[in-house]
Amino acid sequence: MSDTVTTVRAGTEAARAAQTTQAPTEQAQTAHAPTEQVRTHQRDAAPRPPRPRDAFFDNAKYLAIVLVAVGHAWEPLRQGSRAVTALYMLVYAFHMPAFIIISGYFSRTFDGGTARLKRLLTGVVVPYVVFETAYTLFTRWTSQDPDRPVSLLDPLYLTWFLAALFVWRLTTPLWRLVRWPLPLALVVAMAATTAPSIGHDLDLQRTLQFLPYFVFGLLLRPEHFRLVRRRTVRILAVPVAGCALAVAYWAVPRMDYAWFFHADSAPELGAPLWYGPLMTLAAFGCSLVLVGCFVAWVPGRRAWFTALGAGTLSGYLLHGFVAQAAKYWGWYEPAWVRGPVGVITATLVAALVVTALCTPSVRRIFRCVTEPRMAWVFGGRGAAGAGTRRAAP
Repeated sequence: MSDTVTTVRAGTEAARAAQTTQAPTEQAQTAHAPTEQVRTHQRDAAPRPPRPRDAFFDNAKYLAIVLVAVGHAWEPLRQGSRAVTALYMLVYAFHMPAFIIISGYFSRTFDGGTARLKRLLTGVVVPYVVFETAYTLFTRWTSQDPDRPVSLLDPLYLTWFLAALFVWRLTTPLWRLVRWPLPLALVVAMAATTAPSIGHDLDLQRTLQFLPYFVFGLLLRPEHFRLVRRRTVRILAVPVAGCALAVAYWAVPRMDYAWFFHADSAPELGAPLWYGPLMTLAAFGCSLVLVGCFVAWVPGRRAWFTALGAGTLSGYLLHGFVAQAAKYWGWYEPAWVRGPVGVITATLVAALVVTALCTPSVRRIFRCVTEPRMAWVFGGRGAAGAGTRRAAP
């Protein structure tokens, strides 16, 4: 009996000892658990590091915006100069298509989600409203159209691109669903050239005619750009561009370069209806070849102007005021401006001005209207990050 009691007591003491030994371990685990939860919460709540920018696309956007500004500087110099008109026609055949194709490429992930809709609002709609109003008031001041009303349905000057980009982005999920998006977009563009009744609300005519370039950008992948940038293509791009310039020089007295504006229907350009679809296909093919030549020669490494590629939206929207002011203040009136020295000077000034407008300092000054964050407008999750990533032109 005593041996049994002794055995029971020994077992009880052993169990108590085991519980005492395990208790600190359980307490340590209990004390450690909140720390793990906090760390997990911190990892989930921590913002993801921004995706590194691709130097190639920043270079391409900067060079394209320089061509846009140079093209606007050449506008008053076309009259009486076949050479300037040929250069103007050549540049307009591919500089906006290049911009739109790149915009389409970076719109591939647009799915209509809340975060992307917020970025569409802050990065496209707000700048459109602000600069449409600003350009209207500026036009009144320069007396080009003193009675022009402020209308958000009639894009003025450069703002058509923002209105078009808004429509293109909203329709992106549709183009990702259909089986043959590019042929369908081409059919839409071809049909638009035969319908002057479409009108110019939101510059819909231009939006539809430029649509195939945006859809083409949606279909591109990184390997497609690498394919065009091969050394063989880069070498071939030189004679192709030279031939294109020769064709443009030949076509100046024989063709209306307004076809490359994609802003009017065939009847509005004085052509028969059947001419519109044919010119749509011809212009699309020509523009793609020239965009390929342009892309082939865009440097892929970081250069002194690479950082300026992030500020092309401000450069695009702001340089129009300088271009319009140059006409108002009579910068093109001296006779020497019409000569070779004047053309070169206008080209350099336009390139320098748009370069300055793309710098980070100018971008910061105008960020409140070109890239507003507007976290105070949006409620709920994701409001703080609504304006962190922008889609530049």
